[in-house]
Amino acid sequence: MIYITRRETFNAAHRLFRPEWDDSTNLQVFGKCSNPHWHGHNYVLWVTVKGEVNQETGFLINLKQLSAILRERVIEKLDHKNMNVEVDFMQGRIASTENLAIAIWEQIEDPIRQLGAQLHSVKVSETENNFAEYYG
Repeated sequence: MIYITRRETFNAAHRLFRPEWDDSTNLQVFGKCSNPHWHGHNYVLWVTVKGEVNQETGFLINLKQLSAILRERVIEKLDHKNMNVEVDFMQGRIASTENLAIAIWEQIEDPIRQLGAQLHSVKVSETENNFAEYYG
């Protein structure tokens, strides 16, 4: 079994809040990340896949194909967007890094499987100090 990782970056805005709560409660729970006027991050995404090396190609997966999946299903939808408002796969979720990692997994698991690899992990870094990893 071998593991290979592709890194991508995107910029996005979000707000951590529950719409049924007032601003005071949201501020108490989510701190400055509940700013009603949003805030943004320069995100880094790592997607790791696993499987066996194809002896004919020497690849587990063609990284150009993996990159295309990530661009089409994730990056183009998130980059320079407001996650709470503009990103279809984040609708109905609190726009936390944890929920973002899970939502990205859901977007890419099947297309990666169709290429003959298995999704191992999705890691999303929100800042240099904070990241979430999801293993399905």
